[in-house]
Amino acid sequence: MLPSRGRGVTRPDLRRARSGAVVVGVLAAGALAACSGESQAPEPPAAAVAAAWRPAPADARSWAPRPVTLDGLSAVAGQRGGKLLLHTQHGDVDFWSGVNLGSTTPGHSPGELSITRDEYRRWFTQMGQMGVHTLRIYTIHPPSMYQELKAYNEAHRDAPIYLVQGVYLPDESYLRSGDLFAAAPTRAMTAEVRDASAAVHGDLSRATQTGRAGGTWDADVSPWVAAWIVGVEWDGQATPTSDARNARQPLHRGRYFANTADASPTERWIAARMDELATAEAGRGTAAPIAFVNWPTADPLRHPAEPLETEDAVGVDANHVLPTRAWPAGTFASFHAYPYYPDFLRHQPSYQGTGDAYVAYLLDLKKHFAPHMPLMVTEFGVPSSLGSAHAGTNGRDQGDHSEQEAMAMDAAMLRTLEANGLAGGLVFSWVDEWFKYTWNTLPRQAVVDGERRSVWHDPLTNEQHFGIVAQDPTKVGQRVPWESRTGVQRVAVDQDQSWVYLTIDLEKPPTSPVRVGFDVVPGGLALPGSATRTSGVNDYAVTVDPATATATATATATMVVDGAIDPVLLDGLPAASVPKPSSDGWSLQRLTTNRPFVLPLTKRNTPAEFLEVGRLKRGSWDPRLAAFDDRTTWQLEGRRISLRLPWSMLGLADPSSKTAVVPRAGRPAGVKVDDIGVVVDAGAGGTADLRIGWDAWNRATHSERVKAGVQPLIDAFVAVSR
Repeated sequence: MLPSRGRGVTRPDLRRARSGAVVVGVLAAGALAACSGESQAPEPPAAAVAAAWRPAPADARSWAPRPVTLDGLSAVAGQRGGKLLLHTQHGDVDFWSGVNLGSTTPGHSPGELSITRDEYRRWFTQMGQMGVHTLRIYTIHPPSMYQELKAYNEAHRDAPIYLVQGVYLPDESYLRSGDLFAAAPTRAMTAEVRDASAAVHGDLSRATQTGRAGGTWDADVSPWVAAWIVGVEWDGQATPTSDARNARQPLHRGRYFANTADASPTERWIAARMDELATAEAGRGTAAPIAFVNWPTADPLRHPAEPLETEDAVGVDANHVLPTRAWPAGTFASFHAYPYYPDFLRHQPSYQGTGDAYVAYLLDLKKHFAPHMPLMVTEFGVPSSLGSAHAGTNGRDQGDHSEQEAMAMDAAMLRTLEANGLAGGLVFSWVDEWFKYTWNTLPRQAVVDGERRSVWHDPLTNEQHFGIVAQDPTKVGQRVPWESRTGVQRVAVDQDQSWVYLTIDLEKPPTSPVRVGFDVVPGGLALPGSATRTSGVNDYAVTVDPATATATATATATMVVDGAIDPVLLDGLPAASVPKPSSDGWSLQRLTTNRPFVLPLTKRNTPAEFLEVGRLKRGSWDPRLAAFDDRTTWQLEGRRISLRLPWSMLGLADPSSKTAVVPRAGRPAGVKVDDIGVVVDAGAGGTADLRIGWDAWNRATHSERVKAGVQPLIDAFVAVSR
């Protein structure tokens, strides 16, 4: 996806990162299982482990492929009218459930295709334990992926994992040129579809190039290739430009795929590529349903309530790209569809009052394609992140969900897709991806090389938190830069590639607010309510209020930023939409989740929307405990205050290069930071003055952990597999 106000970007970044990755461990089935033999934390009782899960029960039925021969071609799956059928030994399966897997690991861009053989082997085992029957990948993976998939499927003949192979557009220059028919993207895609066909049949050798895997593919996984999905999410601006430029391009009338008379130029280009893929597969005696990628921005429906013109500027219609009689496996409509974007989901009158606008939209799509093909939602899900980028339908926002909430929402959506007669649902995604970015945090990070995103993990960037499997950064090691015999007795500091940790031990439990100020950019330090406040000082601050005045009072913690350097100033909002600082110059920390706009049908002005991330969440961030919530940032226990603050909420654009960001005339400016000054003011309980130092880094270090609350999703995989 493209970095509009929507879900973010899923396309591979073809630039290479300058870093490596170290995998430390994996939390599987409620136990810490080592990946690299490094020491582990003691295992708590199973009942206390938030991420504990039960493997899916063994299925008495055989899911082994039962291919059929159609017009001389062997097919393990095919289209029959409005159904997409997977031919197994226990019968035809008409709802496909599974997951998407990208091509990257922490510390790498997708173009490096950095997943190791051991990771593929481990992940296939976990997928099988969770009841996953279908795996979708976006591009040609390294040979080890196909070797490990074949080995897994041969070892689990009655419970294999079927492959939906993607063919990604290796040359995206059409985004700049506005010409999809240009020689470079066309030649590149033609070569890629042929290579992809050869790869799954174990018949490919090619050199490694930037952005694509190289080596020798010698594992034939074609017996388990259930379908193909080609292309990308079509851009709402470049696509209509290309259509206008190529209006005279002829319809494609191929042997296996052909256009209808009303096909757009983009649909003609797609038909040619799908025909090339079918030709390559038929030449090897096999067939499988072939579809192309699409998303709501380029769907064939009209959405007059959509306030953003580019989100309804073009339609790419699978009904205009149909298989001929020579292609017996058929096709389907493949959509990446999420419950929070675009905005027409919340404003289109026909979807309101239906109980679920997201489902109403999908049923509209299903009805549109029904005369020709079934509809599969090949990406859906919600992220388990502290930050959010958009409000969604039925509370399914683009972030600000605990892991338990996210897994439950994914499970419910999967069951809903099956109940409404869609062809399948593939959860996005298997693992968290550190390289991703989101529209409302990208301006805060724009002052550094985008490749550095992959070496740190931002809790505010929701795109980095869609996985079923978490990729947690590993801590550096606690230091104690402040000790005293009275007042603030001890401050301990730790950090990892997401968070800064402070443990503050007071002489006695606090009875009044404790304020912690952070001087990030050189220039001074002030605390909320300070009489010496100076406008423009580059400060952040946390106030922990123990709320001991009444028996029913609730303790709170808030985090504020100097209004002069509020990152919201980078979001391009009209001045009237930017929340005003308080009288002492501080602003609550916020993320913009929608810009103001005018609804086209009613002409009503809608205000900007914000998530108040500065209202810190209290609780446990220990994934070994049942009360775990990865969004929590503070705790008060007796005389101890614990804080866990994202680097990004301390103004760091990139902690790995020690670069902070400040707004200057509405634009981001990078500032190098040596360390962070901290003052703890406990009032009558005394003060502490210290500095947080850390070393820059160029490698990502992480451990794996199956996310808390995954059991409902496992149960849903089992329930919809019939």
